[in-house]
Amino acid sequence: MHYLRLLAAIAWVSMAALIGPAAFAQGSADAFAARPVTMLIPFAPGGPVDIEGRRHAKRMTELMGQQFVLDFKPGAGETIGSNMVAKSAPDGYTLLVASASFTVNPFLYKDLPYDVIRDFAPVSLVSQRASLMLVHPSVPAKNLVELLAYARANPGKINYGTTGPGSISHLGGAWLQSITNTRMTFIHYKGAVPAQVDLIAGRTDVGTLTMLASQPMLKAGKVRALAVMSNQRSALFPDIPTAEEQGAPGYNARSWFGVLAPAATPAAIVNKLSEAYARTARSPEVIAPLEAEGIVLVGSTPAQFRQVIADELNRWRKVVQENGIKLEE
Repeated sequence: MHYLRLLAAIAWVSMAALIGPAAFAQGSADAFAARPVTMLIPFAPGGPVDIEGRRHAKRMTELMGQQFVLDFKPGAGETIGSNMVAKSAPDGYTLLVASASFTVNPFLYKDLPYDVIRDFAPVSLVSQRASLMLVHPSVPAKNLVELLAYARANPGKINYGTTGPGSISHLGGAWLQSITNTRMTFIHYKGAVPAQVDLIAGRTDVGTLTMLASQPMLKAGKVRALAVMSNQRSALFPDIPTAEEQGAPGYNARSWFGVLAPAATPAAIVNKLSEAYARTARSPEVIAPLEAEGIVLVGSTPAQFRQVIADELNRWRKVVQENGIKLEE
């Protein structure tokens, strides 16, 4: 038996040498996927990434002919799940579903057990989403221009609720401060729900929420929307101007949903996965429900996603350093 295994191994190596690495990798891509693929989500189930991830997993299952299964590994600001994927077999069967925090964590955690550039192969930037800046009705500002003017005249008096220190809602607010020469007081909560509760109650003045979460609050008149926190208006709220339109040049604090594989995953497999995610992003049955939540489908190439990650790393490094942001705040 050992002799037969040795002969098989020799034949495998000989075949790779004869047909060349590129063709050999293509052969492995042709056979992919031969078993279920795990989409590891480094959050607790039930959140927006979970809901979106299930829609993508269903469509990917249809396209690839194998089950795409969600596996939740929350903890330590997404770093536990990210590290599991970084250390997993580079065969395309374990993928990381990452958010914008993936490009923030290198500047918040001193001893990350992985490198976001070296240890991962970008597959696809699947979607992007922007939040709305909301204020309690007692806040006199009717738009972001007026809010920024008030903040300059009253440094630190505006209480800005976030979903936690180092979160994108926190970093987005800090970035807004940096480019508008303002200073606000950040109040950190353990998630979106308690932040939302205190904003409605008037215990905080300002906060940011997803389009979906904002809709019922706006309809009920419990909050007022000042700006879309990106550089593009939303089809759901076309009359609400962006922060960039209101005195925040270059501002674009969108969150995103992206998929990465372990670094040594063959390029042919990465490309095959990327093409399937691009098809998923163009599927009407996926687009319709997600666009209703304010999500914009992208479906990028690996190279495009790699550039997004590089740009985000440069941005958040500067924001964290300029604002002295630490997790223990």
